[in-house]
Amino acid sequence: MALSQSFHLVSLGCAKNTVDSESMAQLMLGAGYQSTAQPNDAEILIVNTCGFIGPAKEESYQVLTELAAGKQTGQWLIAAGCLSQRYGKEVIDRVPGIDGLLGTRRWMDVLELVGKLRAQTHPEPLYHLPENAHTVGRDEGNVLRVARQGPSAYIKIADGCRRPCAFCAIPLIKGTLVSRPIESILTEARALQHLGVREINLIAQDSTDWGHDLGIREGTAQLLEALVEAVPEIPWIRVLYNFPGSVTDRQIEVMAQHKQLIPYLDMPLQHAHPATLRRMRRPANVEWVHRTLEKMRHAMPDLALRSTFIVGYPGETEEEFETLLDFIEEIRFDRIGAFTFSFEPGTTSEPLGDPLPQEVKDERKDRLMTLQQKISLEKNQALVGETLDVLIEGHGEVEDSGDPIAVGRSYRDAPEIDGLVFVEGQPPVGEIVPVHITGALPYDLSGEVRTLQPIVILNDIPIAS
Repeated sequence: MALSQSFHLVSLGCAKNTVDSESMAQLMLGAGYQSTAQPNDAEILIVNTCGFIGPAKEESYQVLTELAAGKQTGQWLIAAGCLSQRYGKEVIDRVPGIDGLLGTRRWMDVLELVGKLRAQTHPEPLYHLPENAHTVGRDEGNVLRVARQGPSAYIKIADGCRRPCAFCAIPLIKGTLVSRPIESILTEARALQHLGVREINLIAQDSTDWGHDLGIREGTAQLLEALVEAVPEIPWIRVLYNFPGSVTDRQIEVMAQHKQLIPYLDMPLQHAHPATLRRMRRPANVEWVHRTLEKMRHAMPDLALRSTFIVGYPGETEEEFETLLDFIEEIRFDRIGAFTFSFEPGTTSEPLGDPLPQEVKDERKDRLMTLQQKISLEKNQALVGETLDVLIEGHGEVEDSGDPIAVGRSYRDAPEIDGLVFVEGQPPVGEIVPVHITGALPYDLSGEVRTLQPIVILNDIPIAS
C-alpha cells in the first residue's frame, strides 16, 4: 500500500536539473508531503528527466519504464523536465504508465499538477507544458533555487539560452535566456553562508550571459563583485559554463582580484577548427581563445582550465579532427569532457544528417581522451610536493588496509565532473585543509594534511622544531 502524502523524486542529468529537482522537493515538503527514498512507499513518483542527447533520453525512458512497471494502486507517476518539455505526448506513448507531464518551464506548478491527479476518479494523463518561455527561471515564493550537496552548493543564476548552436536542443527545451534577479541570487548565497556552505557554484546554460535580458552590461563581473561582498565567509565561488567570446577583460580582472573567486575556468569550446565551428554555429575565432586564455593565465598563474569538445560532428574531416588534437596539445587543459555527436531532430544541424559512422566517432573520442589523459597526468604529477587547499567531503577506509581516509576536492576540481583528492586520516568534513600532495593519477591526487611546524626560539634565532 502506498504511503499517503509522500513522494519519491529521481533527478537525472546535469546540475541545473538538480536545482530544479530540489526546488520541486521544497514545494512538496512545504505542502506537507514527506520524501522517501523507496518508490514503493511513495504516493507521488516524480522523475525529473534529461532530454539533451540520445543516451540521456534513453536513461530517462529506462527509469520511467521501471517505475511505471512497479506502480501500485494509488500511486501517480509524473515525468518532469527536459524530456517531457520537448517530446510531450511521445513520452506518454512510449511509457503508458505515466500519469502526468510537467515541463521545464513550469516546475513550480508541481503541486497544482499533483492536486489535479489526486482529484481525478478515472484519470487520463495530464499535460502541463505551457509554451510561455518567459516563465523560465522566475522565482517562486520562498523556494531557494539551489542544490546543496554537503559543504558545496549550486545556485542557478539563469535558465534558457539565446545562443544559436546548431547541435543543441536547449533553446527548444528551455526557451531563451531568462536571468534571475540579482537580489534573489544574493539572498540565496547569504542563506547558504548561514548554513555553513563552503563552496558556491554558479550555473546556467551560459553563465556569462547573465543580465543580458535585464539590460545589465558586464553582468557576470557585476554579479561576482556583489557576491564577494555579500558572502565574505564563503571561501570558494566558482563560475561554470563560460561561453567563448563572452569572458570579458573585466571578468578576468574581477576574478584575479578576489581570492574567493577561485581561478577555475570552464569554457565549453566544442571544437578548434574554424570550419567545424562555423558548421556548429559556434564562435569560430580561435585566435580569441588563445588571447583570452593567455590573459587569464597571466592574471591567474594557477588557473585551472576545463573544456568540452564534440567529435564526429557532420562533415568533420580527419584534418579538422587533427587540428583539434593539436589545439588540445598546445593549450594543455587541466580537464576535458568529450562527447560523440548525437543527432537531435529539430535542431538546426538536422539538415546535415549524421553521416559519420559511430565507429569513427568512437575512435576519435578515444584518441582525444588518450591525449588528454597524458596531459592530465603530467599536470597532476607536477603538483606532487606542492600543497593544495582541499575541501573535505567525506570519510572512508583504504580497501586493503582499512586505514582511515578522507575524500575531497581542490579548487581545480568542480563537483561531480572533475577529479578527487584522497587524504590520509579523517580531517573534518566541510573543512578546507592544506594537503601536501604525495601521489598523482591521471585524474586524482593523494596526499596528507600538512601540519604547521611549531616555531621555537634558540639564541634569538627562530627555527622549526
